[in-house]
Amino acid sequence: MALALGSPAQELLHRDTLHRKWLTVGGVSAVGTGSLIGLNELWYKDYPRSRFHFFNDNGEWLQMDKAGHLMTTYAVSSILHPWFQWSGYNKKQSLLLSAGISVAYQTGIEVLDGYSSQWGFSNGDALCNLGGAMFFVGQEILWQNQKIRLKYSYNSSQFADLRPELLGESNSQRLLKDYNAQTYWMSANVYSFLPIESKFPKWINIAFGYGADGMTGSNTSEINGFSYDRYRQYYISFDVDLTKIDWPKKWMMSVARVLNVIKLPSPTVEFAVNRNFELFLFR
Repeated sequence: MALALGSPAQELLHRDTLHRKWLTVGGVSAVGTGSLIGLNELWYKDYPRSRFHFFNDNGEWLQMDKAGHLMTTYAVSSILHPWFQWSGYNKKQSLLLSAGISVAYQTGIEVLDGYSSQWGFSNGDALCNLGGAMFFVGQEILWQNQKIRLKYSYNSSQFADLRPELLGESNSQRLLKDYNAQTYWMSANVYSFLPIESKFPKWINIAFGYGADGMTGSNTSEINGFSYDRYRQYYISFDVDLTKIDWPKKWMMSVARVLNVIKLPSPTVEFAVNRNFELFLFR
């Protein structure tokens, strides 16, 4: 039976929706603003400031940093979207909010770069930020489903020990700063491309990865008089879409959505120009 307009039950539902919206918007705003302030205090204040300026870094790090920007805004959008829907926003509103906030947050970091003499506002980074969010939104509009997910994985490299001041002194820093150790993936869900009557497992993905190695600096492979081989890496591997598993509890699905931005270690083949194929049991 439909609820009567203005009924107590309808009023309670309306209040619950408002509470959810305030909780979600307030929580996201607090975390985003707080992390930007903390990043400014812990990172940027230790470097000299300058007037706002732009910097073209499109040729650096074999574009691994650009892949990171694409993946990050995609991941943030994919995590925020179901929360906004839970709050009571409709599909269109949830897409606009999740994509807009992810791009705005990353733009905030670019602005901090723009006032640092060490870096500058990168138009290439900004474009990749927008691209990652649009990759999420586009799939929702086209398929109402994320058939291809952008993911991240990490395997330690030797170069962080050689240049810890640049590539990270601790494991937590190296997760973000050592591009030699990072891999970015396009993980395609096989079942979603098959006829609906297919018996293929819904959670199995095929992942295509991109990485790079031999980078001791943004545009160098030399250190201590020795030059390393600087090259791009391409991978093909298996993966799992954790959101395609029928979890018995709702909170498990919420956790799965967050963990789903990480590529599951699986048997992997590496391809690289002028190098032999390599097979990894877990990558």
